[in-house]
Amino acid sequence: MPGLRLGPLLRYADGSSATVWLEASRPCTAEVRCPGGAGGTARTFQIEGHHYALVEVTGLTPGTAVPYEVTLDGARVWPPPGDGFPPSVIATPAPDDGLRIVFGSCRWAAPPAKGSDPVGPDALDTLAGRIAADPDAERPDVLLLLGDQVYADETSEATRRYLAARRGLTSPPGDQVADYEEYTHLYYESWLDPQVRWLLSTVPSFMIFDDHDVVDDWNTSAAWLADMRATDWWQERLLSGLMSYWVHQHLGNLSPAELAADPAYAAVRATPDGTDALRAFAAGADADSATVRWSYRRDFGRVRLLMVDSRAARVLDEDDRSMLDEGEAAWLRAQALDDRSPCDHLLVGTSLPWLLPPLVHDTEAWDAAMCRGVRGARWARLGERLRRGADLEHWAAFPESFAALAGLLAEAGSGPGAPATIAVLSGDVHHAYAAEPAWRSRSVDARVVQLTCSPVHNSVPLSIRLAFRFGWSTPARVLGRWLARHGRCAEPPVTWRRTGGPWFGNQLMTLTLRGRSARLRLERARRAPGGNGDGSGGGRARLETVTEYELATR
Repeated sequence: MPGLRLGPLLRYADGSSATVWLEASRPCTAEVRCPGGAGGTARTFQIEGHHYALVEVTGLTPGTAVPYEVTLDGARVWPPPGDGFPPSVIATPAPDDGLRIVFGSCRWAAPPAKGSDPVGPDALDTLAGRIAADPDAERPDVLLLLGDQVYADETSEATRRYLAARRGLTSPPGDQVADYEEYTHLYYESWLDPQVRWLLSTVPSFMIFDDHDVVDDWNTSAAWLADMRATDWWQERLLSGLMSYWVHQHLGNLSPAELAADPAYAAVRATPDGTDALRAFAAGADADSATVRWSYRRDFGRVRLLMVDSRAARVLDEDDRSMLDEGEAAWLRAQALDDRSPCDHLLVGTSLPWLLPPLVHDTEAWDAAMCRGVRGARWARLGERLRRGADLEHWAAFPESFAALAGLLAEAGSGPGAPATIAVLSGDVHHAYAAEPAWRSRSVDARVVQLTCSPVHNSVPLSIRLAFRFGWSTPARVLGRWLARHGRCAEPPVTWRRTGGPWFGNQLMTLTLRGRSARLRLERARRAPGGNGDGSGGGRARLETVTEYELATR
């Protein structure tokens, strides 16, 4: 009899349909059953000896929340007996209902349940505990995970033991993951955590990768990529990273209609073993990023979400650097300016913040100029070393792309049909803050905000905390302007100010959108007295509101 190895994950959901992702122990037929006749079935597909299914659930009613169960070849495998959690449900939005979106990034795998957590309580664990304790209370409609869902290059002690038992760790990539099978171990470690497993089974989730899903500073520069390609382990690592991302994260981001039209999904399912088809797809994505679009759009009534790939779609030529290739930039522009379906709120999800502390921004712009050679070859070599050593590869390190995004947001936010808010949602930098831009040469009708929330479960050294705090200060702005002059950097089209933060800790942001109103809340996971902070309920960790305020009240 087949067993449930991973999942179920509730992924896409609209008013009448949803998708549920899972991994089974062997080939089988997966079925999702709901009261009243709603449900769906799917045959598993095989990748590298693993068996996955993405079940399309139909017949749902808008504005309802119905429990569901999962069977494999007719035998019920979910919910497991006696797990202590409430039933997993599929909640479908109703027209004109408000929308509650929870987002964050950077979740390092949780420690063993009885161990002491070295980086503090996990915010997702803690959120799951709160919802499970009172299923009828406030809960997210959507969970956005903005990168670093797994850490391929910063493995836990348990994973290092697993790797050492499988192969030697003396040869590169050492205690980092090397192939598809090892990637699956990362997902088991992360998604079999009982609280997170239940949370992902009952709250629809959307995801996008960042660098640690593959390797730190993935696609920092052309020189970095050339060095990686010269190793004997990089190609397998990259292909395995893209393949596992496609299976575990990307498929669930797609609607049923998009899945039906997806040639890679069709090719994988057309054969008893889809490994070769998926490997060929990943190799094509590596050879030419323009052939694949990892970005996607989701509409929740009059809320539009654009999740943007700011890693694989980069152009790395020093004379033509761009965060997004030409096709990706055109896609983003078309979706942001789509006036056929006007929106009250436009959300742009990009793992890397668009607006950084001013000193950090100016340092990255200066470094990009040095690497481009504006001060000669010696400065260019120094610039490349600094870029890799200090992670200087956010939007600010692609000045033309930074300016292009500023122009696009201004255009989308202006005119009689403009949204009430435009929010750039980001993570990556292991702290949280809010910032607002002002355009130098125009006014914008929408309220535009940068909302950065990270980490969900990780840490940041004290030195970095101090540096980020200093980066917003007046002396830091003066130093940044000096660097910009030295680098002969063009003046950015916007100025910006911090409106909240910086905040540190394991945290989540919530956007509550209703009509043209928007409210922001930041919550931090805190250890409760007498608890070990693992977030598993029982009062051992709690989410504490750090700040809450209105972004728009119209």
